[in-house]
Amino acid sequence: MTQRILIMGLPGAGKTTLATELKKSIETTGKTITWFNANEVRKQFNDWDFSEAGRIRQSKRMYDLAETCGTDYALCDFVAPLVKMRNNFKADWTVWMDTIREGRYADTNAMFVEPDIYDFRITEQNAEKWADFITTKIRKSP
Repeated sequence: MTQRILIMGLPGAGKTTLATELKKSIETTGKTITWFNANEVRKQFNDWDFSEAGRIRQSKRMYDLAETCGTDYALCDFVAPLVKMRNNFKADWTVWMDTIREGRYADTNAMFVEPDIYDFRITEQNAEKWADFITTKIRKSP
């Protein structure tokens, strides 16, 4: 059964950089992982709707892709500014990139609800360090 990892946070917080390192780190353990980047998924589905409805649709799409990927882990990095989006994704592991106070888009900043529930809160941009730390923690979990 695929475990879903969500890396969430404001645009520019370092989600994609961490995802790059986390994918490499997990692969060194012999586990399989598929990475879904929100912008690449939007491009694949030609869906650039950033309204609330469009964002919610994207979270469901990310969940569906993760559920059908067939690897040990599905790594998804997307802003997920709304609690409903996070609930739709149903992450086994949530990584909150809390490294910046504001992203580059005012509408996203305005709608972003800081998470109350997460497994890892990253407060510094040091992707290699955090990727190794996260990999160790998720591998130790039953």
